[in-house]
Amino acid sequence: MNKTAPSVAVIGGGPAGLMAAEVLLQGGARVDLYDAMPSVGRKFLLAGKGGLNLTHSEPMPQFLSRYGMRSEQIAPLLKIFGPRELREWVHGLGIETFVGSSGRVFPTEMKAAPLLRAWVQRLRAAGAKFHMRHRWLGWTEGEAVRFASLEGERSVRADAVVMALGGGSWKRLGSDGEWVRHFADNGIPTAPLAPANCGFDIGWSEHFRSRFAGQQVKPVILHFTDGTGTTRQQRGEFVVTDNGIEGSLIYAFSAVLRDTIASTGSALIHLDLLPDREQEWIEAEISHPRGSRSLSSHLQSRLNLRGVKTGLLREALPADDFANPSRLARAIKALPLRLAAPRPLDEAISSAGGVRFEGLDGNLMVSSRPGVFCAGEMLDWEAPTGGYLLTACFASGRVAGQGALDWVSQEK
Repeated sequence: MNKTAPSVAVIGGGPAGLMAAEVLLQGGARVDLYDAMPSVGRKFLLAGKGGLNLTHSEPMPQFLSRYGMRSEQIAPLLKIFGPRELREWVHGLGIETFVGSSGRVFPTEMKAAPLLRAWVQRLRAAGAKFHMRHRWLGWTEGEAVRFASLEGERSVRADAVVMALGGGSWKRLGSDGEWVRHFADNGIPTAPLAPANCGFDIGWSEHFRSRFAGQQVKPVILHFTDGTGTTRQQRGEFVVTDNGIEGSLIYAFSAVLRDTIASTGSALIHLDLLPDREQEWIEAEISHPRGSRSLSSHLQSRLNLRGVKTGLLREALPADDFANPSRLARAIKALPLRLAAPRPLDEAISSAGGVRFEGLDGNLMVSSRPGVFCAGEMLDWEAPTGGYLLTACFASGRVAGQGALDWVSQEK
């Protein structure tokens, strides 16, 4: 590596940081990558534990809509490095991909480890230097970056810095959100970190919790009407927890549910427990004479409604409703559940909040601190699961890396 080449410190060894490092190396920069953990990509590996969902194959307008209020800021990043470019890049690492029945894109082997291993090997071969167990502590008065390491505190100077410090979830994997305080102390605009793609507390009875915690509820359609009167609905599945509910269907609504709870104290959802049946048919089946059979047996026989779905009805409805076929049928098609609180930030799959785009330029450089770039989950955006999180992390890393490369080139 040319010692006269510009030096860039990349802080954070997740997908955004590694992607920034790759762009910088390709541009001829010297790259030192620092991470608080013993190895890079800890959260990335966890994300791939059940099958690494890299991105999604849906049309770009729909894809962009998944970023909600930040779609406008995410769009230019994905224009540079979107789902198609991401798949081609993965193929370049020798990893094949496929599109699942849901439109989600996965590596053929479904695992994150082979991809991460090939990527790190390629970065090392290109000259990247990895410094593990280095926790970022802020800046010195002389604008150097400070780290806590096994050898004690050290400061590092570089021509530019790319920060990819992650959000605030899964602290044990390195994303503790402590950087927010340092940014705020230095006048960099940030939004408070909040749980995203998270479960919610309901407060089950001991009887329901002991019988059904851990069970899947499917298929259902979730309906939710927000404070503006806008109603959203989506078909899917979720899991009953000790405290409430979680899972892919809940994560799809987590942002609006979280914000509603923050503003009003709770959020009311409705579940269609039999999405493939009309209410009139359900009521007619319930009204059919049941003889000596219990109501549970009757519902199972006539509606194939049983187990946790019947348990939800018992949990949410007054006893009188079970004696009224019309009210019971309405509840089966729109069962009300009131959510009391989102689960804690550290349990969430991802986090909302972070460095506000309003404090960054188009290359993701901090306007008030030239030469410092930000990428990944530490930016103020959120998206549901389905490949959207990783895609934007990769894309922002790409943009921040290129931005840092352009910056050091101009400075030289």
